[in-house]
Amino acid sequence: MSVIQKPLLFSGNSNADLAREIAAKMDTRLGSALVDKFKNEECRIEIKENVRGAEVFVLQSICRAPNGNSVNDSLMELLLMIDALSRASAYRITAVVPYFGYAKQDKKTKGREPISAKLVANLIEKAGAKRLVTLDLHAAQIQGFFDIPVDNLVATPTLCSYFKSQGLEGNKIVVVSPDAGGVPRAENFAKRLRADIAIVFKRRPEPDVSEVTEIVGNVNGKIAVVVDDMISTGGTLAKAAEALIKRGATQVYTCATHGIFAGDAVRVLRESPIEKVIITNTLPNTESVLGDKFKVLSIAQILADAIKRITANRSVSELFSKDDEAAAALAAIPSVLQPASSLTG
Repeated sequence: MSVIQKPLLFSGNSNADLAREIAAKMDTRLGSALVDKFKNEECRIEIKENVRGAEVFVLQSICRAPNGNSVNDSLMELLLMIDALSRASAYRITAVVPYFGYAKQDKKTKGREPISAKLVANLIEKAGAKRLVTLDLHAAQIQGFFDIPVDNLVATPTLCSYFKSQGLEGNKIVVVSPDAGGVPRAENFAKRLRADIAIVFKRRPEPDVSEVTEIVGNVNGKIAVVVDDMISTGGTLAKAAEALIKRGATQVYTCATHGIFAGDAVRVLRESPIEKVIITNTLPNTESVLGDKFKVLSIAQILADAIKRITANRSVSELFSKDDEAAAALAAIPSVLQPASSLTG
């Protein structure tokens, strides 16, 4: 079967605004699809246009949707859309999952627990996806749960660009990892910002509860930039900020790729000594809802560039290994995208 070189982008309900932004940056449109519920609360999916032989991308974050749909509703929408497209004879289906839900459940910590991230990986593959594009997996080894190609993109360049635009780089700042597991991420961040690094050591007496035990590194007289992959309850970052201020940090900024904000996390962060919370729009967060202390950066360009490279069979990793060369190479790729006639979904 020959491939129709006009990739289609479809979206579920969990992050439709991001999907529309990506479509605009690709000078294309969202594919027409009905993504709703039946009266009995089961997900209802119907693809409204021909996809036979087409390269198809389905964007869906596995998270709570703005319309009130649960995390599990978002997952089911993704699986059913992939299945519908597969049965409609799409040539290749790529699941674009900016936030991969269930990623924290990547191992057994005690007896009789599931490895939920592995099960979600199996479901996405079984539904018919031939490739996965995601951002900053909670554990990089989750890529090994898949037997299909996985592009684990990073938001570090976007986040670092923001700090540089605010003059937060060099000797005036110190990049802080909130735990030992995040040290490689913090080191990459510190290298880009030409800054020193510090590490917060903590313990978790129970799930979603943490206690700071020690800080390694000099933070006295510096602006601390705490870097993490996700913000869930906000308790860890709030306590880390308090500890850093006690150690002499003049200000504390925090940033993460994924702003989950479970429970009363937004209130906890608002009441904390944190100066600014910077996240991306991998989840459907908006500054107007979160408040002045929060800054939401868009990762639409990263995903649009990745989709363009996948369609043209070009390297995706070049986007992050050599930013300037990658941008030049990207501009040279002939466009095979559909013209933007409308932004519908």
